[in-house]
Amino acid sequence: MTEQLVTPAVTYRDPKTATAWLAEAFGFTVTMAIEGPPDQPAASHYEMDAPGGGRIMIGGTWSEWTRSPADVDGANTQAVHVRLAANLDEHCATARAAGAQIEAEPADQFFGDRTYRAADLEGHVWTFAVHVRDVSRAEAEEIIGIRIDSPEWE
Repeated sequence: MTEQLVTPAVTYRDPKTATAWLAEAFGFTVTMAIEGPPDQPAASHYEMDAPGGGRIMIGGTWSEWTRSPADVDGANTQAVHVRLAANLDEHCATARAAGAQIEAEPADQFFGDRTYRAADLEGHVWTFAVHVRDVSRAEAEEIIGIRIDSPEWE
């Protein structure tokens, strides 16, 4: 098992339903399930592997400082970005069929990825990406008209 250096924790009103939906819509796989008591679904904890790598944690609204976007008029204070190995357009079609709200249709981006953005059953925003071509920093800067500072991007 590869150690995850960063693992987003995503809060849902109904984490068990969210876990099943994330598997169906986005292709995540459950790697851990701790079921809370029936009268305390927020005490449940799940971990899921993302297609292509990475992990997320799913939990309930167990504290005053954790809320689902469904609890705060749809507001998001973060979004989760998932890099896929391939088949972005098919992934989007599967998500749409499962009820995801497609916020941005699949499109090629200036930095060389093809992406789409979707909101899940409680309003969390997810961006999915597939790398489609290598782009130099100079080419990206020309496309967007802004200087990019990045020691890792040639």
